[in-house]
Amino acid sequence: MTTQPDLLTQLLSRRPGTSLPRDFYVSPEAHETDLRHIWTKEWIFAAPAAEMPKPGAYVTLRIGDYPLIVVRGADGAFRAFHNTCRHRGSRICAAAKGTLAKLVCPYHQWTYDLDGRLLWARDMGPDFDPGQHGLVPAHCDVAAGMVFVCVAETAPDFSAVKAAAARYTAPHRLDELKVAHQSTIVEKGNWKLVMENNRECYHCAGSHPALCRTFNDDPDLVGGDDSLSSPAGRAHVERCEAAGLPSRYILGANEQWRLVRIPFLGDAVSYTMDGKAAAPLLPGMPFANAGSLLFFHYPNTWNHFLSDHVLNFRVLPLSATETEVQTTWLVHRDAVEGRDYDLTRLTEVWTATNDEDRRVVEENQIGISSPAYRPGPYSERQESGVIQFVDWYARTLVRSITGNALLAAE
Repeated sequence: MTTQPDLLTQLLSRRPGTSLPRDFYVSPEAHETDLRHIWTKEWIFAAPAAEMPKPGAYVTLRIGDYPLIVVRGADGAFRAFHNTCRHRGSRICAAAKGTLAKLVCPYHQWTYDLDGRLLWARDMGPDFDPGQHGLVPAHCDVAAGMVFVCVAETAPDFSAVKAAAARYTAPHRLDELKVAHQSTIVEKGNWKLVMENNRECYHCAGSHPALCRTFNDDPDLVGGDDSLSSPAGRAHVERCEAAGLPSRYILGANEQWRLVRIPFLGDAVSYTMDGKAAAPLLPGMPFANAGSLLFFHYPNTWNHFLSDHVLNFRVLPLSATETEVQTTWLVHRDAVEGRDYDLTRLTEVWTATNDEDRRVVEENQIGISSPAYRPGPYSERQESGVIQFVDWYARTLVRSITGNALLAAE
């Protein structure tokens, strides 16, 4: 059995620039440590705001032991509640999503308003105070048109990422988008392997033929670099910023999030097989070939904001070796399927890419599960983004476990 002190010792003795020890990818105890010290303390991407366009629209998700409801209230605000009735604890909403006028527990029909207040509970006696039995709230906020939640008693400061994301994504008019399609897959791999795979394109040429038709896998564009060392990246940033599109690389102080706009290959303007637009130009965009605004926020999301549509990705850990990956394609709310966009054409590149990444992660998990696995060196040029993520993970875990800011790499 791997203990928390064992994990801490491994982190503090880890060689910089190498992958994590085996326990961090396979151990149930490491998985529980991740849940306790990262997933239940950090802001977690729950759903695109566009997935809940009207009052009463809700989504559910589970973060470790915490089932949650995220709902849009009558006032238009998003709120998160623990999905457990204040009567005897039954789960209130079992569906992944839906629309309800009120939140009603199916067990004994205790009824809650969309703001969490208890409205009705049958035969509870004259001394019962409904005001003391509202749903338990969780922290909830919106950045980049994405609803984030946090189940910690005190949530980390979210103001910096909110402000930066609002400025960078403003031209995409996120409040004018709708969900065109959503897919959910389960990858038989640890959540960190899923994130690591996303944070490099060292594997892209050999794994993603459809994506590489338009996506530029230059490591100076897509890793931990600021993209300006790439001539194409610098030219793209300067052109976009001259047109009023915030594009220059910005990284959070703790390296938990990043925004940067990068160009597509050649004349491509979207993730399609021919590189042409998949949907109508979003009204706030000055031109079609604006490339892709990349936004990640650890531990569970990466995103692409294009001139014609937006892609949100959500990662949720299911076990030490299983991870759910949900992808949402967003287009302008006035775009009509079959007239303004073809759904297959819109989704085929990332549907294929997601399945290819699933196979990559699952093979990685099989190999890393071997007792013969030893942490290997990262390519500083090709895998700078992976180094950035793993270092963030190690620092965050050490800080949470020990209560101080020791660097895991020291």
